[in-house]
Amino acid sequence: MGTRKVILVTDGDRIACQVLEQMARRIGGRCISTSAGNPTPLTGAKIVKRIKQAKHDPVLVMFDDCGARGVGQGELSLKYVARHPEIEILGVIAVASHSRMTRWARVDVAMDRWGRKARFGVDKNGFPLRAKAGQKEPRIYGDTVGVLNEIEEIPLIVGIGDIGKMDQHDHIEMGSPVTMKAIRLILAKWK
Repeated sequence: MGTRKVILVTDGDRIACQVLEQMARRIGGRCISTSAGNPTPLTGAKIVKRIKQAKHDPVLVMFDDCGARGVGQGELSLKYVARHPEIEILGVIAVASHSRMTRWARVDVAMDRWGRKARFGVDKNGFPLRAKAGQKEPRIYGDTVGVLNEIEEIPLIVGIGDIGKMDQHDHIEMGSPVTMKAIRLILAKWK
């Protein structure tokens, strides 16, 4: 099938999995549900194998470090997948964690819980952040995002709050509008 087109997502809990499965159906893509977990249960090599078996592009893939300090299993797997020669990364949805931790990633655009652009980033609940000293670009703070700064040639990184949550603003019964908007931004850049 050639190079596979993939959207990476730095969240892998049960709710994120349910939302991303629904999003994949809505866009005519596939979701690698077995990549969900706290932490990510699969190695990068196993995830690539599952991506290659998916019937359609784009493929949504989850990565989660479950709060691990430093580089955890989710980030190791993400880095492997992102650098694989048979995988084309369309973009990344960088998901904020509990607090403004020391690990962060630059994002191209951040969206708050209402789907509006947030100049300096958002927190887990989707509230806009204030700039830290010297900060000019939007950032997302979390346990599974730090490795994104090491990966070159990601076309678009969209930062959002916690998938499917954000105090009900991204609830699956509402169609998870913030997550869908992030996916559509990435797909618009691809097409």
